[in-house]
Amino acid sequence: MKTIIKYVLLDLLRNKTILVYTFILAVLAVSVLSMSGNSSKGLLSLLNITLLFVPIISILFATIYFFNSVEFTELLLAQPIKRKAMILAEYIGVAFALSIAYLVGVGLPSVLLNYSLASLTLIISGVLLTLIFTALSLLIFVLFKDKTKGIGAAIITALFFTLLFDGLLLSFIYSFSDYPIDKPLLGFISLNPVDLGRILVLLQLDVAVMMGYSGALFKEFMGSAIGSIYSIACMTLWISLPLVTSVRKFRKKDL
Repeated sequence: MKTIIKYVLLDLLRNKTILVYTFILAVLAVSVLSMSGNSSKGLLSLLNITLLFVPIISILFATIYFFNSVEFTELLLAQPIKRKAMILAEYIGVAFALSIAYLVGVGLPSVLLNYSLASLTLIISGVLLTLIFTALSLLIFVLFKDKTKGIGAAIITALFFTLLFDGLLLSFIYSFSDYPIDKPLLGFISLNPVDLGRILVLLQLDVAVMMGYSGALFKEFMGSAIGSIYSIACMTLWISLPLVTSVRKFRKKDL
């Protein structure tokens, strides 16, 4: 398992897409943090960049990589290696490479230019989102045999969580505004890891204007500490559930 992780990791760290991804994140992070005189505004801008780029790039890149590595996967299956260990090793290698890219591109400038609890929370949020959407890409790879359909599913998944979900949330709030929906809404928000990542950072920044209705609910019912713990716990579930499902499906998958 360690050998597979090492091979995948070394292969990806030399990948031009990963290098370009790291470079773009670094340029954006340095530009935003250097130009903004207000640290909170700089982190908010960096948060928006993270919530937009990280889910889309992570799920698309990982999905394409998994499908392009089918021959390598078939070769590994011919060896005396358990399917569970093999698929988890590939996931760890891809997720670790994308996480390193984010840590270098966003984490390093954030720590050097604006070290605070909020910036550390932003880094944690970005890494968790990377792990989540890489896990979702693995699930897509296991569920779809056709590469084109898999990439299409990855695009739809990324757009749903980054754009469409908030529209559904607003429709839900508008439709049931006459009813006490505060607590059900907390559960509804938990279905979107991108919203959880946003709230996790905003709870540390305590920017009331930018928190929105969902962030205000977390602040009111849970407070900053419990709300942050709840967000991290939900995001951890978003990593583990797709992974468990992927392993179970892959055991029966016919490549």
